[in-house]
Amino acid sequence: MSGNGWRWLSLGAPSQPGIVLVLSAPGAGRSPEDAEALHRLIAKGSGPGPIVFATDDLDALFEKVRSSGAEVLQEPMDQPWGPRDCAFRDPAGNMVRINATA
Repeated sequence: MSGNGWRWLSLGAPSQPGIVLVLSAPGAGRSPEDAEALHRLIAKGSGPGPIVFATDDLDALFEKVRSSGAEVLQEPMDQPWGPRDCAFRDPAGNMVRINATA
């Protein structure tokens, strides 16, 4: 969606119509002061998130995202808590983790 020069993405599940996750830039719909405060929190890893996705081919998706120029925070590795995953920072500063499903 878009409005007032900003774009955002709303995610939800039909089985839970009362829950929606909205992804946006720190300044979207916020005062300049709140946007700056949120941007500082996100930049140092203290903001909302991480945002987590899953894929059945982690290594291929990792290479695709890395080759796009995304900031790599962690290459694919087995985590002590279970999943094999990797991590990036999106253009707005959010941490995005990608878990392997297989």
